[in-house]
Parts: sequence; C-alpha cells; structure tokens
Amino acid sequence: MNDPHPHNLYADVSVTLKQGRERLVDALVAGKAPTFLDDHARLIDDYFHQSYEKSVVGPTMGIAKNPYAVVALGGYGRSEQCVYSDVDLLFLFEKKVPPVAEELVREIIYPLWDMGLDVGHATRSIKECISMSRKDFEVLTSILDARFICGMSPLFMKLMDQIRAKFINLKPDAIISWLVETNRDRHRHFGDSSYLLEPNFKEGQGGLRDYHTMLWIAKIKSGIKHRRDLEYYGYFSHEDYRRLSDALAFIWNVRNRFHLMMGRKSDRIHLEQQRKLAEVMGVASVNGHLPVEHLLGELHSHMEYVKQQHEMFLYEMEQSKRLKRKNKGLKVTEVKGLKFNRSMLNFTSPEKILNHPQLLMDIFVESAAQKAPLNSEAKRLVQDFGDLVDARFRSDPEVVKQFERILIRSNRAFEVLNQMLNTGFLARFIPEFKPVINRIQFDQYHLYPVARHLLYTIKILKEIDGDALHPNDPLATSLYKELRKKKLLLWAALLHDIGKGEPTSGHSERGAILAEKILLEKGADPADAKIVAFLVEHHLLLIQTATRRDVNDEETALSMARAIKKVELLKMLYLLTVADSMATGPKAWNDWTSSLLRNLFFKVLNVLEHGELASGRAVRSVEKKRQEVAAAMGGEMEADRLERLLNFMSPRYMLYMPAEKIPGHLKLYDRLGDKPFVWQIEKIPGAETRTVTICGKDRPGLISRIAGVFTLNNINILDVQVFTWRNNIALDVFEVTPPPDPIFEDERWERAGRNLEEALTDRLDLTRELVRKDNDATPIQPYTAERPTEIVVDNDTSSFFTIVEVVTFDFPGLLFRVTDALFKCGLDIWVAKIATKVDQVVDVFYVRDFDGQKVDAPHQVEALKAAIAEILPGEDPLSG
Repeated sequence: MNDPHPHNLYADVSVTLKQGRERLVDALVAGKAPTFLDDHARLIDDYFHQSYEKSVVGPTMGIAKNPYAVVALGGYGRSEQCVYSDVDLLFLFEKKVPPVAEELVREIIYPLWDMGLDVGHATRSIKECISMSRKDFEVLTSILDARFICGMSPLFMKLMDQIRAKFINLKPDAIISWLVETNRDRHRHFGDSSYLLEPNFKEGQGGLRDYHTMLWIAKIKSGIKHRRDLEYYGYFSHEDYRRLSDALAFIWNVRNRFHLMMGRKSDRIHLEQQRKLAEVMGVASVNGHLPVEHLLGELHSHMEYVKQQHEMFLYEMEQSKRLKRKNKGLKVTEVKGLKFNRSMLNFTSPEKILNHPQLLMDIFVESAAQKAPLNSEAKRLVQDFGDLVDARFRSDPEVVKQFERILIRSNRAFEVLNQMLNTGFLARFIPEFKPVINRIQFDQYHLYPVARHLLYTIKILKEIDGDALHPNDPLATSLYKELRKKKLLLWAALLHDIGKGEPTSGHSERGAILAEKILLEKGADPADAKIVAFLVEHHLLLIQTATRRDVNDEETALSMARAIKKVELLKMLYLLTVADSMATGPKAWNDWTSSLLRNLFFKVLNVLEHGELASGRAVRSVEKKRQEVAAAMGGEMEADRLERLLNFMSPRYMLYMPAEKIPGHLKLYDRLGDKPFVWQIEKIPGAETRTVTICGKDRPGLISRIAGVFTLNNINILDVQVFTWRNNIALDVFEVTPPPDPIFEDERWERAGRNLEEALTDRLDLTRELVRKDNDATPIQPYTAERPTEIVVDNDTSSFFTIVEVVTFDFPGLLFRVTDALFKCGLDIWVAKIATKVDQVVDVFYVRDFDGQKVDAPHQVEALKAAIAEILPGEDPLSG
C-alpha cells in the first residue's frame, strides 16, 4: 500500500493490454476488425478485471462494510470504444467515499495514463450520483450509458434502479426536452455535418451524438439496455436498423482511422487532413473523382442517413405527444392512395403505386402541403418503385406541373427536395442530377457537396421570397417580388452546377446544354429553356466581374450590358448570384462581395435602362463634381489654389471618385508636405473592412512596398484603386481587412505606418523581413495539387489597360512578390482586385508600362508571364 508506484506490482497487466491494443489496431488497419469497438472495450475490461484481482489497495477498504464497483460510462459504457476515445469510469461506493479510494484510483489508472490513454474518472456514492444527475443532465446521460465492469454488481444494480425510480420515471418529459433542445443547440453550433466539407463526426448534425440522443431517449422511455433493442422495441424497422448500423459502422471506421492518422482523439476532419486520410485508408479514385472526394461523398451519405433517422425519430415522438393533448386529431389526407401513419405520410399499398405511378410525385406534393415527412416505409417504396420514373413519367405535363408547384409555391421546397434527393427520386426525375450527388468540390471555398449546394441555393431564394434574407441586402427581396417568371430562376438555381458531374473544367457551358435539354424534355417553352440555359451558363459572370474587374471602369458595365441584354435577365442573374454565393459559404459571401455585386448591378442596370454611357455625360459628371467640391471647400481653401489642384487631378480620378470623398483627399494632400506619405484609415462601425487612403509622392514600386508592409502586419488587401495626379502625387485607396487583434487595432496601424515610412525611405528591407516572418510561421501547404497556377494576360477586355490575372495558392507575401515582379517588368499598377478563396487567391491587376502603353506585344506578354511564374509557389515561395 505504501509503494509509491503501486502499478509496478502488476505491470504485466498493462503489457497485456498494450500488446492486445496493438494487435487490434493492426487488424483494424488491415480491414480485419469488424467488431473493433466492442473488442477494444473488452480488452480494457480485462485490464480492470485483472487489476481488481491483483489490487493491493482493494482488500484494505473493508468492502463488506462499504462495497464498491468499477463502472464504465459514456462511449466506453456503450462498448463503443474508438482508438483514442476517453475511457470514462465511475468508482461507485454504496455509502461515503473513503479517503483510501484515492489510492485505489491511482493504483488502477496510473498505468493507463502511462500508456497514453485518456482516462476520466469520478469517485461517488450512490446518493451523490442521484443528486448530481438531478442537477446536471449530462451526468445523467453518462449514467444512462453505464455498464458494470467489476466489483460488487448489486451495488451497480441499486444505482440504476434508484436513478430510474427516483428521477427518470418522475421527470421523463423534462429530461427528453432537455436532450432535444441540447441537440438543437449543438447543431446550430457545429453545423450540418451531413453537408459540411469539414464534418464533425461526433457533434455535428448527422454525427454520433444524433444516434446517442435517440439511444438515450429510448432508454428513458423504454428502459432499453443495448443499441440492438432499438429494433426489438419497435423504434426502428429491421431494414432501418440495418442501414443505421451500416452508417454508424462506416462513421466509426473513418473516425478510428482518423484517430490513428492524427495520433490523438479528434472529431473534426479539416480540409488539409482529408487527402492524407483517403490515402491511408486506401480509397480509390472513382469515375475520375479524387479518392478524397469519393471518401467524403460516402461519409456524407451515411451521416445524412443518421440525420434523417434522428429527425424522423424526434418528429414521431413529437406527434405522439401532440395527439395526447386535447382536441388534437390525427392528420388526414384526401389524396387517394396515400395515408398517414403516426403523422407521417405513406402509401396505402404497393399496388396503388403500380397502378398510379403519379403517386410517387403526389406524396412529395402532399408532404409540402401538410408539412409532414415521409415515413421509412414510404421512403423505401419510393426507392423500390424508382423504375416507374421513366421517360414518360418525367415528361408527363401533370407530374412536371406538380414538381414546379413544390419548387415555386411551397415554403418547404428545400425540405421536400431533400427528401426527393435522399430517396433517389430526384435523380430518377432528373437523371442528370445523379453525377452530382455526393460530388465534393475539394476546397475550402465550397461548404457543401454539389447536390446539397443546389438545394441550399433554392432554400436561400425561398428565404428571399419570404423576406428572411440578411437585412444587408434588401435589394434582393424587392427584385424577387418584381420578377414575372420566378419559375425560370428557380429552375436555374436547381440546375446551375449540374455540369459539375464531370471532373473537368467548363461546368457552366456544359451545364447550360444539360439545363436546356432538361427543360425541353419537361415540355418547357423553348424560349424559357434558353433563358434557364443562359442563367446557368453565366451564373458566375456577375460575381467574377465584380471581384476581378474594375467596377468603376465604364467598359466593365458596357461589356456586362452587352452580354446580358435585358433588365429581367439581369435581375434574375443578380438573384441567382446572391443565392449561389450565400449557399457556397461565408468565404464567398460577405459584406465586401455583397457591396461589390450591388455596385456592379446598378451600373449595368443604368446602361440597360438608359443606353450606353456617352463621353458627353462623363464630361458633365466631372464638371458637376468640380462645382460640388468647390462648394464643400468654400472658406477652407483659396479658390485659385483649389482650381489649380483640381486641374492636377487626372480625368479618371475625377470620373470615378465620389464627389464627397474629394475634399478629404485634398486635406490629406495638404498634410503631406515633405513626408513620404500620409494616410487616412476609415473604420465603419460593424463593418468587416477598413478603407485606407494613402497620399504620397509617386514612385515606381509604390504599390509593391505598401503591399509588403500590409503583409508584414497581417493586413489582407481586398481591393486597390490607384490614381496618379498630374503633379506626381499618388492617391491610392485600399480596401483591407483590419489587423487581427481588434483590441490593439490602433497600435497595429501605428506600427504599420512606421514600417511604411521605413520602407519608402529605404530603411526597411521588405523582402528580408517577409522571409523572416515566413520562417517564423507555420508553412502554408497547398490543399490540392490538381489546381495548377494560372497566369492570364488579357489585352481584349480594356481599351487602355493590360489586365493580368494570377490564380495560385495563397502564401504570406504573395501580393508583395507579384506587385514587385510587375514593377521590375516596368509596369505601373492602376487597379488591383484581390479575391481570396482561402486555399487559392485570384489577384487581378490593370497595368500599363511607364510610357502609358499596354503590354500587348507577344514577347512582352511571354516575358511578363515568366517573371510572375518565377516568384510563385515552389518549395519555398519566399526564399531567394
């Protein structure tokens, strides 16, 4: 008992466990451990059995007077022990916990800690367990999973009996309500893992906690002991239980392999880890899709099934409670061939479907109207009779009309389409949908697989229709209400990424062809089919133009107007762009992209409604601005000096800069004097960005140095407008993200200002400092090698500028390196657009040479591409 290392007395027990785990893990890796979870739990059980027998402390505790038991809790209690999951234990005493219990815990648990296992333990009496369960339902759920390991078994039975008699049986509804609400909170926090590209195996929707919640509720309501009892007690049909078991087995296998790969417990699989996981699991490429895409597609499919069963479980339970209340009758349907089973829709018989195949569509229409899901049998029948959804069915005018009724009129379109997708009906009704089901876009830009993304796009459009969109874009709601043919927009939303079924480029063009074919087969008017095809083909046009082109350039709006031609098409394209971007994820839609898109929309709308912009109008606009500036500056600057300064300003500056901004720029210029630069930082309350206006003496490479300083201070550039006045003054307007530390933001700006002054006076070697910064940081590895770097030199879009596009993997100092390369090629940057997709970045520059000419000679273009390619990611992008 006094041995400081009591576990040395039975080291052979630890060795046995360690060797057993190693053999079991080897079998798991070889794919020969189908019952790994249970076998792993039994190995640990054996350790406790032998430890109990060999215990030095145990016999001294007076077990006859104060018996104790060792009890497994949580996942270990359920015999669902993953590789690095916690081993949760309860040392249970009948009466008070004796002081010597601490020595017992050390004796048994220390060897496990030495092995690297995470062991969580509690030492409590029966009375304490009951008291804590009443106060904390999480303690209760752990006890619901409790399993006796060793010691005095009557003690364990006494605890379970008292927990049920004194608490569970008295408050079952309150406990269940807490479980349901806790689950909802968790879903809101962790998201829908059956969709997300970085799913959380345990906590996300569709994860293991959904299964645990069903199990806990069944234990509370029916006292079930094991997972298999879910079928025996009628909670699941035999087929549903089999599919649930298959789904859980797949999730557990992926989780175990992920644990092994990470060398620790981890439940969220991040993007940069997924490729390696697919590799270590030996997943093969399927139909041209990457192994990682195949793995995630299958994982999402199984998590979706868990999510569905959890939702149906809770729905059925809620409906049962509803029927017990007064004056709450059973739901009824007037559709012949359909019926309600426990408030869920089903077919009256399989024969009815054979005789009336249209019931396969009618049940989804009724689901939307009655706000009731299909039950398990109905879903199975939809799958079993999928062959009835043939070419004739797909083009039946009444069936198509019913489908469009769901699409257009129902506010439950997303939920019903989701049921169609999960039962396979959607892929039967629109065969072109099949290749995009569980099709993963392996990047951090898209949050959802393609088919789910398409349904989310529909959901967002329905929210726009219901005024539920984020309040920062009321334009979308008003435009939606103005549309004459909402049906065409919704078809385009459903099909806009249908071309991604093939893992090759050109999905928009391919999708347009498919969309037109689908609409014509459904009996649509050819003109309407062409509108849908146009929207599908150009669904990226507005957002790519807004983020990659100079929105203030007259030619940008003109080219958009010439491509779109009609105001109604522009409105539909804008709405599709908003919904598509929001459904893609927060990296694609934020305040900045929203602002850019609205700005472009209004400029193109102005051209379509009033004709092409005339130079005469531009002249009048500039003159009007001069008058407004003169009025605003009256009394602050002598008229002659103001006139002289306005004459210094370039026509491009006067045309594009809002009149209300110009007085501030003049005052900024007045502060310049002999300084290398002055700047103004605008903070808009609640905004995610900052506007930094820099006034300084123009010099070659100015933009490059500013970009380097911002990179040095972790400030990301989103957009740059570069203006040079005739008196050799540069007025550059940057839209940036704020420094990463909001509490000390002012101090960070002061430091950045000092760095910029040192860089402009050649007292700071930016290249060296950025190399040092990069060496101190964790290396950023490209997520995919399949997306090659692109360098595009465009001399067609703009009459006055060469447009250089650089698409590559982001890394610290990229913008500095590219702008420095452009400077060394003898080019001035006039506009810069920075579009970051987390794993990739698109930098776009409007440039001219130092003589004001475009870079359009073939040898110039090749030299420019070579200069940029030289500084893009290699083994060490910032070295040399």
